[in-house]
Amino acid sequence: MQGQQNGMNSSMQTSPTMPATMRHGGHEVFDVHEVLSTLISTLDQYLLFQEQIQCPELKGILQRQHQFITQTYNTAVDCFTTGQDPTVPTQSYKMLQNNDVIYGLKPAQPQKPAQSVAEINEQTISTSALGLVKSAATLMAMTSLEMTNPVVRRVIADSVPNFIEMSYELFLYMNKKSYYQVPQLTMQDMQMMVTSYTQSQQQMQMPN
Repeated sequence: MQGQQNGMNSSMQTSPTMPATMRHGGHEVFDVHEVLSTLISTLDQYLLFQEQIQCPELKGILQRQHQFITQTYNTAVDCFTTGQDPTVPTQSYKMLQNNDVIYGLKPAQPQKPAQSVAEINEQTISTSALGLVKSAATLMAMTSLEMTNPVVRRVIADSVPNFIEMSYELFLYMNKKSYYQVPQLTMQDMQMMVTSYTQSQQQMQMPN
């Protein structure tokens, strides 16, 4: 038993004694691979979308997002392979859309899968792009909780708000085009829901 314990102890290391490139947990390595593969897939899909887009506004959005996601990918690869701060740190994505949301529903044709490439349009493309960046945001938020390397953890975690911003930018475009409509509750129900909570006292009362 003592020999087994000594063998286990001899295989354990603290991060300062390890090469920077090896300071990753096994679970972390698999998660980073999944994140990087997802970013590659997203970038590849964005390239395919460019050939089908007719709307200049949507084309501009996806071009800006493609450029930003490319840099995010490069930054993640940099810190993952070196274990050190990346040469280009995490940037902040700035969308060009305003924050005006159109609430309510208006009649629209029922949706169904396209039967040919000719049926692929801006609604199809923007919906697909939104799904890609929302999935990436969810994946990064979840996997950043499993990162042991502090640099990789920070890069992945700091990228989540950027993908949320890109998602919101696509939503605003789709909302303006009536591709993504936002239903509301009645005024009475809305009022009841938004007043269902009140703030808590800042000072916790300790028992006597």
